[in-house]
Amino acid sequence: MNHQEATPPGVGRVAVIGSGPAGMAAALSAAQAGHHVRVFERYREARPAGNILNLWPPPLKALRAMGVDTDDLGAPCHVQFRNLRGKVRADVKLSPEVQAEYHGSFIGLIRPDLYERMLAAVPPGVMQFGRNVETFTQDAAGVTLHFDDASQEQYDVLIGADGIDSLVRRTLWGDAPKRDHRLHIFGGYTFDSPTGAVPGQAVLTHSRTVQGSWTAIRSKGRDGYQWWVLEAVDPDAPAPEDLPAAATRLGAEFPAPLPGLIAGTDPAHVQRWVLRDRPALSQWSQGRVTLVGDAAHPTSPYAAYGAGMAIEDGFFVGRALRGVDLADGAAVAAALRGYEEPRKPHTAQQVKLAYLNGKIFHHTPALLRPLRDFVMDRTPFLQKVVGDASPGEIMKQLALIEAQI
Repeated sequence: MNHQEATPPGVGRVAVIGSGPAGMAAALSAAQAGHHVRVFERYREARPAGNILNLWPPPLKALRAMGVDTDDLGAPCHVQFRNLRGKVRADVKLSPEVQAEYHGSFIGLIRPDLYERMLAAVPPGVMQFGRNVETFTQDAAGVTLHFDDASQEQYDVLIGADGIDSLVRRTLWGDAPKRDHRLHIFGGYTFDSPTGAVPGQAVLTHSRTVQGSWTAIRSKGRDGYQWWVLEAVDPDAPAPEDLPAAATRLGAEFPAPLPGLIAGTDPAHVQRWVLRDRPALSQWSQGRVTLVGDAAHPTSPYAAYGAGMAIEDGFFVGRALRGVDLADGAAVAAALRGYEEPRKPHTAQQVKLAYLNGKIFHHTPALLRPLRDFVMDRTPFLQKVVGDASPGEIMKQLALIEAQI
């Protein structure tokens, strides 16, 4: 049975599977392009995957361009990498113009706040919750979605925003095993302000085997802090029964304010993730179907850029569909290739850096760790790789987004 509504003449039909940041951004951008959009989510609501989040200037610029209210969304932060003694290993400095517009390297926020702002910007009727797409097929005429209630609907374009276990990716390219980073992360947030906590600051600190970090956040007019601690782990080992206790153990060796932030966090606000990704795809699109976000390039949170790249993907795929006759399959395929080609090098580099940073900081053999730390402390290596390279990449992405506004 087909429950699909009629589409006005000249308006294309775009389906999005997944209601995370990638899916909502794709829907917003495709709607701005003038197309009829539906987002299908199997759950009864948009469920944030995690609690803490950082967003760099490019996704913030994209959100603003798509009509999302980013005013007072999070706390602007200046980012530094340090060792346990407080020595600065890398300082992320953006241009004065970007600093003036965004007030820092990134904003620290609570993930549900982002979802709330994005959902508020989505036009009525776009979000379809509690609707599970089991399979899809495509031909020259379009893409047919097959739902678990035996209904079917046809669209001109399908965008897979359905995460690391994407049905759309698996259907297009087959399954591939996830790559375990053999790391796990504990993270949380608090509105307490212990000794040593500095507004507007983000500090990423590494000991010999653990990363312990914190940033300022802002949520609904309240100032606070988010924190995370990360170590190597057997991915098949059971999760600790007491997450706050495990986080407290890992954070004990770090300077203030990290131990105080962990101690001041409500246990309900502590979460744990095991870090995994998937191999890079050489192609994201096939015919009328493409991928965005973690469906295209699952990213370890070590890079703190997964949600940001997902938002950027959604922005760019919608812009690629502007002015395109979606009834023309060849035109659609060309537009989707035009969307993915500039995105692949950028996203692949971020995924690679996240994986390599995890290897360097947590899987270096014990005998080599003093040498690694000597290089980090006494040479400009980390400054060049992170402190200098990141602003350059941020400026490049900002320019690409500006060209599409």
